[in-house]
Amino acid sequence: QVQLVESGGGLVQVGGSLRLSCAASGRTFSNYRLGWFRQAPGKEREFVAAVSRSATSTYYADSVKGRFTMSRDNAKNTVYLQMNSLKPEDTAVYLCAAGGPPHSAVYYSRSQYYNYWGQGTQVTVSS
Repeated sequence: QVQLVESGGGLVQVGGSLRLSCAASGRTFSNYRLGWFRQAPGKEREFVAAVSRSATSTYYADSVKGRFTMSRDNAKNTVYLQMNSLKPEDTAVYLCAAGGPPHSAVYYSRSQYYNYWGQGTQVTVSS
């Protein structure tokens, strides 16, 4: 089992920044690829970003590319999502997820290939 706890959400104005954190406990953190997903009211959960086990590869949704940066610190069992130039359409609950094998790149953006999920943290961007 892996337990994930997100933090860092809140209310921010358009163009502002937030940094989300996700702290993990349980099994060996570095064995898992990690992802951030988000879900807005009435919408399906969507992929935001993901990072490989060794942090050598990161993947981003087109909608956040160039604005969001995902990183992980395996020594601290923590993953981060730095969000800049926030837009109202970024408003959602942001969820952290951890996935075991397979680890091919094709699986990084697919929520069904993540085994563990946090409860989420609310991000609201006001105009």
